[in-house]
Amino acid sequence: MIVTTDQLFKIAYGKYAVGAYNINNAEQAMGLFRGCIQSKAPFIIQISKGARKYTDKRMLEAIIRAAEEIFPEAIFAVHLDHGDEETCYDCINSGFYSSVMIDASHDPFDKNVEITKRVVDAAHKKGISVEAELGMLGGVEEDIKVDEGHACLTNPEEVVEFVRRSGCDSLAAAIGTSHGAYKFKGQQSLHFEVIEAIQKKLPGFPIVMHGSSSVPQEEVKRINAAGGKLDPSARGVNEDEYLPAAKLGVTKVNIDTDGRLVWTRVHREFFRDKPSEFDFRPPGKVFIEEYANFIAHKNGKLGSAGQLDDVRAKVSKK
Repeated sequence: MIVTTDQLFKIAYGKYAVGAYNINNAEQAMGLFRGCIQSKAPFIIQISKGARKYTDKRMLEAIIRAAEEIFPEAIFAVHLDHGDEETCYDCINSGFYSSVMIDASHDPFDKNVEITKRVVDAAHKKGISVEAELGMLGGVEEDIKVDEGHACLTNPEEVVEFVRRSGCDSLAAAIGTSHGAYKFKGQQSLHFEVIEAIQKKLPGFPIVMHGSSSVPQEEVKRINAAGGKLDPSARGVNEDEYLPAAKLGVTKVNIDTDGRLVWTRVHREFFRDKPSEFDFRPPGKVFIEEYANFIAHKNGKLGSAGQLDDVRAKVSKK
């Protein structure tokens, strides 16, 4: 069942966070659905501009529709990740997406409000939720690149005005996370003081955490042992900080890099150990299982595991 992020957030707020996972192909879709059914968790499928271009947006939409039929018990939202204004309108008019993100965070405050408000007006006419962004994360994600010198935490003083003027349903806040695999050097924690300040100013309003992969050191180690050259000092978000953040209103947590690490580790090890193999299906099957286990683990850390029946009951009443 496809629902809006707004529906999920109203149920989850202050109790747990919903995992938002980027997918690009059939193997990721199968692993994602299996992992969420295995852990009995609602979830959000994220589709980026890059994923829409990877094969064809219609191909990815067809894969998701097929997965919805294969796993009828699943409850999830379909969300555009980091969209520009044109892409947001395309997704709104497609009749497929239940949620879009407009990312105008690189623009000045007033321009960000103006662009976000236009997207909100168009989306709300069709019952679609809108996520916006205030503040900028450092790091790299597809065509988004912000060096650490230009990254800036969200100013809680600006949040109330931004939400009031734009009408957005949730807000991606820069609270100490970073995009991409090459994350923090050394140990870094979330800025809980920023999260708390936002919650005090806007109680009940959903905060979104981008760049929330943990970059497991064991994955990096195994990838490098199988021929990879990833930076062994890369660090992400401590998984044990997900739930404390959720209690303060972080209701959506975006995870992409970690899933890519699982894919890379599975395929590097498979072809290292079986150099005469050329069939891509055996490692694909291994990846689906490994990715499902990874998703179930993340849902446990987010607190969303075991919440599916409750979500179904509350969504069905509406």
